[in-house]
Amino acid sequence: MIKKLDKNQDRVIRHARVRKKVSGTEARPRLCVYRSTNHIYAQIIDDVKGNTLCAASSLEKDVQAKIKDLSKSDVSKVVGTAIAEKALKLGIKEVVFDRGGYLYTGRVQALAEGAREAGLEF
Repeated sequence: MIKKLDKNQDRVIRHARVRKKVSGTEARPRLCVYRSTNHIYAQIIDDVKGNTLCAASSLEKDVQAKIKDLSKSDVSKVVGTAIAEKALKLGIKEVVFDRGGYLYTGRVQALAEGAREAGLEF
């Protein structure tokens, strides 16, 4: 009998495959996305130094004030805008997008579009 891995284990394997190719540098750090069932998280990472430069999530107080009565996709767009604003304050204009093994649809795509609209390039 063939045993199927759970969906998160499949995602971890996909993410490892993508991370072999995608790496953030000081000039162009990595925008990493993680989504749980209820929330979404984004962080900008310099892989050379191993530092997280900035982060945003749907749990932050300033984001919580904006997302009342919004769908999960709309919340993701707000989080994308928030991470882009933080990055631009640090002088980061270009990033490498790491979708975390998730498919580029739905909430992950909404976060990326929100970040692009706020001025981040990838």
